[in-house]
Amino acid sequence: MGIMHRDVKPHNVMIDHENKRLRLIDWGLAEFYHPGQEYNVRVASRYFKGPELLIDYQMYDYSLDMWSLGCMLASMIFRKEPFFHGHDNYDQLVRIAKVLGTEELFEYVEKYHVELDPRFNDILGRHSRKRWERFVHHENQHLVSPEALDFLDKLLRYDHQERLTAHEAMAHPYFAPIVKDQGHLIGSPTPQQVPSPVISGIQE
Repeated sequence: MGIMHRDVKPHNVMIDHENKRLRLIDWGLAEFYHPGQEYNVRVASRYFKGPELLIDYQMYDYSLDMWSLGCMLASMIFRKEPFFHGHDNYDQLVRIAKVLGTEELFEYVEKYHVELDPRFNDILGRHSRKRWERFVHHENQHLVSPEALDFLDKLLRYDHQERLTAHEAMAHPYFAPIVKDQGHLIGSPTPQQVPSPVISGIQE
């Protein structure tokens, strides 16, 4: 048993620049997680809602917060706030499908035996999955690295069971430079050096 925050978004993250710490605040929508229990899908802010909420799948878990983290990361590295900018909850899923693909969405809802709202028949359309590199341009390429794109790809997954857990996320190579710096401070061994953040095919 643990706690799902269920409203992870930039406004609920406090940054202590002096001590280099983050605090997640506003736990008003938080809930204890019990496996197999159904939960209210009317949680989280629209731009950070996981697909499970948008298809009314009630047996979600901690991975909902990891999706929200992925949305925040995408906004930061691609300089697009919010990254998925839906006008309502239906349009929000459409915006997600335009990036992650509709075939993958259909596979997801079929796996969990969910029937999409009939309104999606008219607005969803057909979209192929886009590569994350398509969102990289000269104004944000300095924020993007292969590790960042890999980290993002493992957070923004339709299937909540395929997303990184919080522990797995902290161990991802994207954070290796930070771990290395902390290692220098406390005198502990440092991880293997991460390749330089270079994205090929980007023109100045």
